[in-house]
Amino acid sequence: MKLGDGVEQSIHAVALLSGLQGGAVLPAASIAEFLGSSVSYLLKHLQAMSREGILESVPGPKGGYRLGRTAEKISLLDIVLSVEGPRPAFRCSEIRQRGPNQLPKGLYLQPCTISVAMLRAERVYRAELAKTTVAEITTQWLAQGEGVIAARSWTFLEINKRSQT
Repeated sequence: MKLGDGVEQSIHAVALLSGLQGGAVLPAASIAEFLGSSVSYLLKHLQAMSREGILESVPGPKGGYRLGRTAEKISLLDIVLSVEGPRPAFRCSEIRQRGPNQLPKGLYLQPCTISVAMLRAERVYRAELAKTTVAEITTQWLAQGEGVIAARSWTFLEINKRSQT
């Protein structure tokens, strides 16, 4: 299974925004700069996450984005579904009913066993993403000695944030 680049960028964007304090926002252009992404590509995902309440979009010349709820209440599944949509990654097209020597449709009463297996695996995958929060990810960064990486993020936020007070 391959998730689009937008998923990785979106998770990193949310993790970055989780470092904002006191109602500050970060402009989309700054987020894109930090991620090394194009603003137009990233905006599509920021807007999708805003529609889902993951992010809050603040309009105006001093506007930008901030978390729409706490990092503890944003799961990786929330982000994946906002970017990729809710449909399963595997979509059975009933290949077993095509090709030569086709059998009568009445023999295909049971779901395709390949589809059943793939959807069962996706449920496990989604359950794991659902129980992993952005707060846990950022805590793990620090615990795994990625403090220098986190410090880079905090410095960037301090320079580029826009205060809303």
